[in-house]
Amino acid sequence: MSDVAAIHNLVQKRAELKKEIAKIIVGQEVVIDQILLCVFSGGHALLVGVPGLAKTLMVNTISEALGLHFKRIQFTPDLMPSDILGSEILDENRQFKFVKGPVFSNIILADEINRTPPKTQAALLEAMQERSVTIAGINHKLDLPYFVLATQNPIEQEGTYPLPEAQLDRFMFAVKLEYPSFEEEVQVVKRTTSDVVHQINPLFTAQEIIDFQHLIRRIPVADNVVEYAVTLVSKTRPDSNFATDYVKNYLDWGAGPRASQNLILAAKAHAAFNGKFSPDIEDVVAVANSVLRHRIIKNYKADAEGITEEMIIAKLL
Repeated sequence: MSDVAAIHNLVQKRAELKKEIAKIIVGQEVVIDQILLCVFSGGHALLVGVPGLAKTLMVNTISEALGLHFKRIQFTPDLMPSDILGSEILDENRQFKFVKGPVFSNIILADEINRTPPKTQAALLEAMQERSVTIAGINHKLDLPYFVLATQNPIEQEGTYPLPEAQLDRFMFAVKLEYPSFEEEVQVVKRTTSDVVHQINPLFTAQEIIDFQHLIRRIPVADNVVEYAVTLVSKTRPDSNFATDYVKNYLDWGAGPRASQNLILAAKAHAAFNGKFSPDIEDVVAVANSVLRHRIIKNYKADAEGITEEMIIAKLL
């Protein structure tokens, strides 16, 4: 199949995928779109929302529709790295045997990732970056495709361990989940209080998703679009020549080079989803909030004046 035909195939299969997900999930179109952008770009997503917004159900439904294995890890203050990665045990023959932990799956839901201590958070870093796990000096490769979808509760901060910047930077997107509209909530209540069970049909294989990831990476990008993305990221850095007085006034730190890479990769996926064969500046703008919001650090003045990350990003576009 040519790349042009493959793009048309991706557009069609994405439409079918969204219909399949809509059997279970009401609304949340933007959130689902952003998760799918991450999946087909090969990135990870951080889902930020209050409890009860069906984050777990959404990830489970998406993994079923994609035909991928899904595991949920509930992060707690007493969770140890071996609880996630696995550990070596003595078998009946007195030989050491490695027992795989829940990290060995295609899609990992890291529920409330900021509730666990830094050493357990860090256990995910190698898996997220290298798609492998090292136990007792032996490197174990993870099955591809591999995605970490982590959740955070923005309200309750007591007894939490904020994610370090190095780990936040590993997430391609930070996706904000909002409350459903009145009509959507009525639909949610009707569906969840009835006895009807909807069957999700898997539409992809693991290899198909990997092929689509390679297809998206092959999409050409014009130099002016790459330069726009790099300029946009440079504008977030207060000590940069591109920084405006507004940024210098409200930001302590800006985004790093991973932001530029993710902007272009996400823009390619966004273009492909819309049947375009090359991304333009509009595609970069469409993904800018999700890529940048967790990579810029506001100062106390921005907090005092109620300036949000989205307001700052809007000034840069």
